[in-house]
Amino acid sequence: MDWQSKKVLVTGAGGFIGSHLTEALLQTGAQVTALVHYNSRNSWGNLELLPPDLLKKLKVVSGNIEDSGFVNRVVRGQQIVFHLAALIAIPYSYHAPLSYVRTNIEGTLNVLEAAREFEIERVIHTSTSETYGTAIYAPIDEKHPMQGQSPYSASKIGADKIAESFYLSFNTPVVTLRPFNTFGPRQSARAVIPTIISQMLTRDTVKLGSLDPVRDLNYVGDTVRGYLLAAEAPQAPGEVINIGSGRGVTIGELVEIIQQIMGVHKPVVLDDQRIRPTKSEVFRLICDASKAQKILGWQPAITLEEGLRQTVEFISAHLDLYKPDLYNL
Repeated sequence: MDWQSKKVLVTGAGGFIGSHLTEALLQTGAQVTALVHYNSRNSWGNLELLPPDLLKKLKVVSGNIEDSGFVNRVVRGQQIVFHLAALIAIPYSYHAPLSYVRTNIEGTLNVLEAAREFEIERVIHTSTSETYGTAIYAPIDEKHPMQGQSPYSASKIGADKIAESFYLSFNTPVVTLRPFNTFGPRQSARAVIPTIISQMLTRDTVKLGSLDPVRDLNYVGDTVRGYLLAAEAPQAPGEVINIGSGRGVTIGELVEIIQQIMGVHKPVVLDDQRIRPTKSEVFRLICDASKAQKILGWQPAITLEEGLRQTVEFISAHLDLYKPDLYNL
């Protein structure tokens, strides 16, 4: 694809994956509009960590995807829309489930309605491996049943089905990309890897929830490459496509790997407030990414260990972004 000729919108651009995707698109020469959530501090989130020469090329718009009129105005004139705006923290979804319905389901509907009205060339909609719930079989392919084990995952299932319906009903060219657990520089403290690393750097002990769940951890650069390929692949519209490494590690094993990389060993302490309700815990997620290989030509390029080394370097240099003594919902 000739990205230099493309007008591209990224919703959720100030977030973890969104900022990396925005950076990659700017590097291709695309004309990028970044939608960030409006706030009184005029913060652009993680976009503020991009190199200054790239930021000069970026158009940033603040707003809320829950506002359909606003979304229409932002989508109009674009050619490709990468939709990443979402509420994503699972623990917070137990406290504020309606917020997840409004942002994740209604917000996605607003984006798709605008894409349909203005005949957008392609929409890449962001799903999550949490829609599968704890594995009935592994590795998990796209035919695995979806299970709403948290209000967050239920809202993303709803958003995914809205996307599916727009493709089947209106032929809206939407691709649903389903990343497994993405990690890397700029990830927020609500996620387990920054939680472990920031505590290892600053505390005598590491407070965590259950160490037994198995996760498939995918480096953010690999995930971003999946987005770009999903925008280009001719067979992708209408498809749901997993992005993941195919390697499962328990949280306990993850702690050991990070300790080896950092050369630091500190005891892990169980923190009850970090434990999910029993029926809500997703115990095993391991990705079958063979469809991504077939349709997108995608496969992971960065190992878990190399990705963790880069993440340790980033968090060590940006500890001011984290609050290791606080539990982030």
